[in-house]
Amino acid sequence: MNPKYDDLLKSKMSAESYAKLTALKNQKVYDFVGEFAEHCDPASIFVCDDSEKDNQYIRDQALAKGEEHSMALSKQTIHWDGYGDQARDKVNTRYMVYPENLEKMKTLNSVAYDEGYKEIMGIAKDNMKGKDAVVKFFAEGPTGSVFTIPCVQFTDSWYVAHSESILYRTAYEHFLNMKESEKGDFFRFIHSAGKLDDRGCSVDLDNRRIYMDTQNNIVYSMNDQYAGNSVGLKKHSMRLAISKSGKEGWLCEHMFVMACVNKEKNRKTYFTGAYPSACGKTSTAMIPGEQIVGDDIAYFRNINGEFRAVNVEFGMFGIIKDVNAKDDPVIYENLMKDQEVIFSNILLGKDKKPYWLGQGVDAPDEGLNHFGEWKKGVKDAKGNEVGIAHGNARYTMRLDYLDNIDEKGFNAKDGVKVEGILYGGRDSDTTVPVEESPNWKDGILLKAATLESETTSATLGAEGVRKPSPMANMDFVSYPLGEYTINNIKFGESVKNCPKVFSTNYFMRGPKGEFMTSKLAKKVWLHWAEGRIHGEYETYDTPTGKIPLYKDVKELFKKYLDEDFSEADYTYLFTFRCSKWVQKLERTKAFYEKMDANTPKEIYDYWDAAIAKINAAKEKYGDEIKPGDYKG
Repeated sequence: MNPKYDDLLKSKMSAESYAKLTALKNQKVYDFVGEFAEHCDPASIFVCDDSEKDNQYIRDQALAKGEEHSMALSKQTIHWDGYGDQARDKVNTRYMVYPENLEKMKTLNSVAYDEGYKEIMGIAKDNMKGKDAVVKFFAEGPTGSVFTIPCVQFTDSWYVAHSESILYRTAYEHFLNMKESEKGDFFRFIHSAGKLDDRGCSVDLDNRRIYMDTQNNIVYSMNDQYAGNSVGLKKHSMRLAISKSGKEGWLCEHMFVMACVNKEKNRKTYFTGAYPSACGKTSTAMIPGEQIVGDDIAYFRNINGEFRAVNVEFGMFGIIKDVNAKDDPVIYENLMKDQEVIFSNILLGKDKKPYWLGQGVDAPDEGLNHFGEWKKGVKDAKGNEVGIAHGNARYTMRLDYLDNIDEKGFNAKDGVKVEGILYGGRDSDTTVPVEESPNWKDGILLKAATLESETTSATLGAEGVRKPSPMANMDFVSYPLGEYTINNIKFGESVKNCPKVFSTNYFMRGPKGEFMTSKLAKKVWLHWAEGRIHGEYETYDTPTGKIPLYKDVKELFKKYLDEDFSEADYTYLFTFRCSKWVQKLERTKAFYEKMDANTPKEIYDYWDAAIAKINAAKEKYGDEIKPGDYKG
C-alpha cells in the first residue's frame, strides 16, 4: 500500500478504524479516504464494517449530534432538513464532462470538467473542519452477485450514514473479499453537510452543489442534507449506473419490481414498472394482494437469455404525504410500529408522535417541524403559511418490514425473471387504461418514450399541460436520450423471451371531468396483463396495440373489486382517439429534438410511420375509434 496518507489517517482514526481500512488492501479505497481526509479536514473518521455494533454506533451518533431526535416509539427517529433544503436541487446538480463529450451532454445540465472540478473542490476545502466523519461500505443490489455494484460513502452526516444503512445492503465484507481484478471497480461518494445552524441544518445553501463524474464514478455533494441531494447511493448512484450500464450492455431503470399473484392458477408473474412522479408508481407496486420486490430502482441483465431484474435497494425512501390507513394500509401499519424508521420534515407533536399531511388523523396545533417551533397559522419570512409538514416529507424504512414482500425475489442474487413491463403516465383524454404492445421495440418507442405527466390543479402553473417524461427517467438519464432509447431497444431484443410491454393510465376523465374508475382499478388492469402474458384473453387491435374485451374486464372487476363495470364506461375508456395520439407523438418528437440533436433517424422514422398509420385509421374509421371497430 502507498503510505502517502498513513500519518494523516492514523491521526484522525482510532487504531480499530485504521485497521479496518487497511485490511481491505484496496489502494483505491485508501487513496479516496486519504485524499478527502486531507482536503475536507474532518476532526475524526470512523470506519464502519457490517457489524450491528458499528451500525448501532451510527444510530447513536445521529442522535447524540442532534441530526436525529427520539420519538414516542423507541426505535423511531425524526430528522429535519433546513427550511430551504426540502427537495432535489436540480439547478445545482450537474454532470462534470470531459471536453470531447460536452456538446452532446449540453441539454443534461453539464459543466466542463476542469471548471466543475475546480469549483467543487474549492467548496469542499475544509468543509468538514471540526466535524466527525464516517466511511461506510454498501452495495447496490445483492452482494456477491453479477448485479452487485460496490460503493463507498464518506460523509460528515450521521443522518446520511444512518439512512443508507436502512436503504442499502452493507458491503464491508464484500470489499474484504474482492478479487484483485475487482478492487478498482466501485462507486465513490463524498458528502458534507457543511456549516450547521443550532438545529443542525445546513446553512450554506448558496454553495449547495451536487456534481457527478460519470467518467470516474464519483459524486461530490456539498452543503446539503435533504436525502435526495445528500444520500449518494440513491439517485446519484442511479445516474452513475445508467451511464455504466449504457457502456456495458445492461439497463438501470427507474422502476419498481413486483410479483402479480394469481392464486387460482397457482402462479407468480414478475412485472416491473416506470411511472413519472404522482402517476401511480408506488400504489401499483403496493396493490393489495400482490407482492413487492422493490419500489424505485431496478437493474436489468440478460442472464442465460432471460430478462432478469433486481431491486437495487434494501429499503424505502418514500413520500409520506397522503399515506393513511385507508389508502396505504401496509405502509401505514409499519409506520405505526416500534421499529427502525426515520421520519423527515414532518411534525413532532408534544406527545412525540409523528403527524403529516393527509395522514387522516387530527394533528396538534403546535410542535416541531422543518420550520422549527411551529404553531397553527404561523407564517414564514415570505408571508406564506407553514403547514404541519412539508409536501415532500419522507419516511425511510426497511422493505422487509412489509408483510407483502416477496422474500425470495427480494434476496435472489440472480434476480427475478421479468415477464411484463408497465409504463404509466397521467393524461385525462388520450391513453387507454391498459394496452399491450405488439413487440418490444413498439413498447419502447410508443409506450415508454411517449410517457407524459399532466399537470393538475395541485401544480403551480397551467392545468392540463403535458410534461414529457420518457421512461419516467428524464431527471436521471446521464447520457444522450436518443442513445439511451436505442440501448433500451437493443437490450430487450437481446434476450430469448422478451417481456410483454403494456401502457397504463389511471387518470382518464369522463365528459364531466370526473375520474372514470376507482384507485383500485389498477388491480384489474394488472391482472388482465398477467393473463395476456400466459396466453389468456382475446383482444381487439388498435393502431398502437391490443386492448381487452369488455367481457373480460367486466369479469375481472367483479372478481377482484366486487364492482359492476358498465359497457358504456368500457367503451368510453377504451376508445382510440386518433388526433390526440398524433399530437402526443408530435410532442414526443419535439422533445427528443430538443434534448438530443443526434437522436437516430430510425426513431423518428418509427414515429412518422405510426403517425401515418393513425391518420390512415382516422380517414377510414373516424377520429374516435370504438373498441372492436378497428381492423388494421
